[in-house]
Amino acid sequence: MSETKLSIVDLTKRYAAGLDPAVDRLNMQVEEGHLVALLGPSGCGKTTTLRMVAGLMDPTAGSIVVDGKEITHTPVNKRGMGMVFQSYALFPHMNVEQNVAFGLQMRQTPKAEQKKRVAAALDMVQLGHLGKRQTRELSGGQQQRIALARALVVEPTLLLLDEPLSNLDAKLRETMRTEIRSIQQRTRATTLFVTHDQDEALDMADRIAVMNGGLIEQFGSPTDVYERPQTHFVANFIGQANFLDVTIISETGPAPVAAEASYKVDVEGLGGFGAVGAKGLTGAHELVIRPHRLKVTLTGEGHDALKGTIERVSYTGDALSVAIAVGERSFNAQLLTTSGDLPRRGDTAYLSWAPEDAYLLPAAAPGKAS
Repeated sequence: MSETKLSIVDLTKRYAAGLDPAVDRLNMQVEEGHLVALLGPSGCGKTTTLRMVAGLMDPTAGSIVVDGKEITHTPVNKRGMGMVFQSYALFPHMNVEQNVAFGLQMRQTPKAEQKKRVAAALDMVQLGHLGKRQTRELSGGQQQRIALARALVVEPTLLLLDEPLSNLDAKLRETMRTEIRSIQQRTRATTLFVTHDQDEALDMADRIAVMNGGLIEQFGSPTDVYERPQTHFVANFIGQANFLDVTIISETGPAPVAAEASYKVDVEGLGGFGAVGAKGLTGAHELVIRPHRLKVTLTGEGHDALKGTIERVSYTGDALSVAIAVGERSFNAQLLTTSGDLPRRGDTAYLSWAPEDAYLLPAAAPGKAS
């Protein structure tokens, strides 16, 4: 089992008395060699958290521990961390090699060692041939990789990435997130990565901290937070989701996942369905079904299928996003495109799902007793 590299304990940041805290008693442990994504909307506290870990901002309360040593009030230049900013912050008057060597110079590393480590860092990001190039002559993706090399060359205790891909176009972002993850896994650099992009977090991270209002709503693997969200916010923020208010009728037995149970639930106006969730749930809850888990046919297959009307069809090449009205409710489904006829607006459709794909949120539905 990996050792804990970073411990954050009750970390709090208030900018002014009377205002809600930007970060509110945040607790998190990061294992050695892991990449952890701080994911959430603008203003949720993720960048503030990263800046406090880096030493660029003083916390109001709480503690930060790295390798068993508290560094909460250690100056930024004594923390030994590497940081890649959203703007990359490369020095325009220095060439590529000089930019990468800057941190080593500040640490008074011998020149021979500097040369060796700079060359290794540039080779790692596949830009060794551009060492003498001026930074203004580089593309956005190249600048991003130089900033990453500059952060890694000092062999940091932690690598901190503050939305480093946000200035790149969509295709390059996809390429660079693969490269960053590959480099991180090769170097085993323990990394905190701030992003508001759910795809980046799901693709790159070992663990995701989903933040909202200065709090961590859920901390877990990408599979955990997507397949088993613990709150409505997490289910709604990560991916797309259909929500149904249900009443639990009975617990019917074990589920495919050992810690869960199978349930019979009732949806007002639609009838009874199977679902899974944590053991011991009763009363009113929210049911979450991901759009790609819904089965849609035009022929009425399945005795439990709901009959509805297609309201919208959105074509994205390899998939269709379909909105289906069932009574007063609307369901969103995702279908793979085929060579056959595609559903059209106004078509009658039949909707069903497997019980194991309908997940009960652990908390009771808002405003309802459990």
